[in-house]
Amino acid sequence: MSSVLDFDLSDPQFWARPMTEREAAFDRLRSLETPAFFEEMEVSFAPKGPGYYALVRHADILEASRNPEVFSSGQGGATNIPDMPAEFAEYFGSMINMDDPRHARLRRIVSRAFTPKMIKQFESDVERAAAAIVDDLLAKGSGCDFVTEVAARLPLKIICDMMGIAERDYQFVFDRSNLILGGFDPEYAGGDAGQVAERLLTAGAELQQLVQDLAAHRADNPTGDLTSALVNANIDGERLTLQELGSFFILLVVAGNETTRNAISCGLRLLTENPAQRALWLEDVEGRAPGAVEEIVRLASPVNFMRRKVTRDFEMNGHLYRAGEKAVLFYWAANRDERVFDAPHRFDITRQPNPHVGYGGPGPHFCLGAHLARREITLMFRELLRRVPRIEAGEPDRLHSAFINGIKHMECSF
Repeated sequence: MSSVLDFDLSDPQFWARPMTEREAAFDRLRSLETPAFFEEMEVSFAPKGPGYYALVRHADILEASRNPEVFSSGQGGATNIPDMPAEFAEYFGSMINMDDPRHARLRRIVSRAFTPKMIKQFESDVERAAAAIVDDLLAKGSGCDFVTEVAARLPLKIICDMMGIAERDYQFVFDRSNLILGGFDPEYAGGDAGQVAERLLTAGAELQQLVQDLAAHRADNPTGDLTSALVNANIDGERLTLQELGSFFILLVVAGNETTRNAISCGLRLLTENPAQRALWLEDVEGRAPGAVEEIVRLASPVNFMRRKVTRDFEMNGHLYRAGEKAVLFYWAANRDERVFDAPHRFDITRQPNPHVGYGGPGPHFCLGAHLARREITLMFRELLRRVPRIEAGEPDRLHSAFINGIKHMECSF
């Protein structure tokens, strides 16, 4: 760790600190002339790595994202700071942890399901699901857990319905995705690093088995769901293997469920803390939705970081990165960069422009599900603001995780 700092991003306890302390830490990191370097935490399931540079400025994250041949996602994985062991790659070796050309091949096969045209076909499903969730919210009354009763239900249902996962398996999928992203949170995956790794692998294996069983059935009995399309896709002679399909499903469930859930939860908290912005949105629920959703995603930044490994010596913004070094792209910090965003900690639904990196930086790894996430957040808040305009969030119970900026539980009142 840099000697000028009194905190360590590699310490799991840093990510249990109050949000104001974390914000102050990243403000300090952005003020440094060169990126801070941190030692890696020792874990039982992987050799100790060489450490990493924390990229916290917007400009650094843009440039690293635009140079994927230098800042590699495939050398050890992007979703974890230690290099991913081989047994993890079986379940979590999805395209987010790959480089081209293999990444491009997989993305080409699956991307047809996530075009704006395809997302438009799901619009009525999302509208009906959002309406039903608010029906249930009104029936339960004030005081329920907004995260589990509202925010988590919409993306979970849409992702499972897209894949053809039966409703009886929703809770199974929800629980396993919590385990995968639970980090060191005692509610989900508490224990030492070895126990966390074991639970992670078990949850990955169970989710993969679920979708592989479904895929085997869909290969002979195709329907209109995404699993049928993927298992039978043949683009220039290329098909997804069952292992690739399983890893993609884990990525989809985790990225498409957890991130949107946390954006919706964070959005209600932001509206509660900023009543003037709520009033502004209520003046024109439909017209102000696009700007409001982008601002929610900017401040929520559900994915804190992605990691890259440097493939060759490369100078960026005055700093020389050596081959073999690691760089961690902290999107959450970049979305508060005062060089780019005026009053970056302020919630402003009219903010223009808003070049946030809440869906990742530019380049080949930009979030495949960004269109779907925007529609889900938009339609959920449209339903809430029209039918429960005074709904407010209590204090959030935050997830203890370096990777996901999550809210586990949050009481709501109306």
